[in-house]
Amino acid sequence: MNIRIRTAKKNDIPIILGLLYELGRPKPQTDSEVEVFRNLVKKQISDSRNSILVAENDDVNVVGMLSIIFLPRLNRNDLELYVPEIIVSEKYQKKGIGTKLMEACIDLAKENQCHSIRLESGTFRKEAHQFYKNFGFESNSLSFTLNIR
Repeated sequence: MNIRIRTAKKNDIPIILGLLYELGRPKPQTDSEVEVFRNLVKKQISDSRNSILVAENDDVNVVGMLSIIFLPRLNRNDLELYVPEIIVSEKYQKKGIGTKLMEACIDLAKENQCHSIRLESGTFRKEAHQFYKNFGFESNSLSFTLNIR
């Protein structure tokens, strides 16, 4: 299977949302929430400080995605690349698609002269942790969350 990595376009929004739901992100409960979620993805696609990469298979179906936010840091004069989401559709996992997405992400970080790439991964996602370690990522912090609602 040939996989092509490209920047997401607006017509990818429904597929991107489906992949996010597959990852376990909240699903919209109303039509207005669906529109809010669509607009959030559209904004990410349109913002030059952000990016969404998608993986297409031979049939030109989007089977994976990786979102990127370029973050300034107060103690650096170069950017940090933050990856809020990376997912490959379950049916297409273990076929090298995540690797291609991550390689493209690393290339973007180098092109933009970022000092690091940071991501978070649920404590229960042991296979994902090994995937990141295979790229040289190190576990060097704890993440804390305070849910307000």
